[in-house]
Amino acid sequence: MTLIEHLEELRHRIIVSALAILAATAVAFFLSDFLLGVLLLPSRGLQLNAFSLMDGFMIKWRIALYTGIVVSFPVWAYELFRFVGPGMTEREQHAIFPTLWGALALFVIGAVFGYYLLAGMIHVLIQFFPPEVRYLASADDYISFVVFFLLACGLAFQLPILLIILIQLRILSTDLLRKQRRIAYFALFAFAEVITPVSDPIVAPLTVMGPLILLYELSIWLGRGIERRRKQSAEKQLAS
Repeated sequence: MTLIEHLEELRHRIIVSALAILAATAVAFFLSDFLLGVLLLPSRGLQLNAFSLMDGFMIKWRIALYTGIVVSFPVWAYELFRFVGPGMTEREQHAIFPTLWGALALFVIGAVFGYYLLAGMIHVLIQFFPPEVRYLASADDYISFVVFFLLACGLAFQLPILLIILIQLRILSTDLLRKQRRIAYFALFAFAEVITPVSDPIVAPLTVMGPLILLYELSIWLGRGIERRRKQSAEKQLAS
């Protein structure tokens, strides 16, 4: 296709993706009270406060938009695949679908894991306030904190997807990943320290770090399979 045709196709893909996100957001907007209740469960009865006349609408809109983007993932991911697909080989096209669904599944698992940790984190953070300070929970701040933490956990669980892609592109190898385990574990612990702002600097980060280490080792195991198949394919080509 010409450059203009590529731009027209890109515009079409963007419009379809935007409509999918908008439709999912519209449905989620009517369910925003229920979704807010779900986000509030880890707070154990915390009463949120609003300080602006527009906060009521903006809170519902933000919750609906976050939900709409996640729920419409199959649509906009498919549109993205359809746009870049012609530039891929047939083998790469067959491999991309499991990768996309794997990324979605790992994101959901990571977000659920983060949701499980939220109750303890919020309780500890509230305990930091001295008796002389009355904590007035801002709805905007609370939602931002919860969404950031769930997003961070969901993205952290994308580690196997990222490493496998780098292995497939020959940027990384499983030998390198095995040799650099200590550095990788330290980086995972530092990441866990950043996203778990609680008074316990050891147990809480280790709770987050544990699943990430398992995912790192899973990446090495899956990467070995990729490298093994690559080697077998090269040997067959040489033999023929």
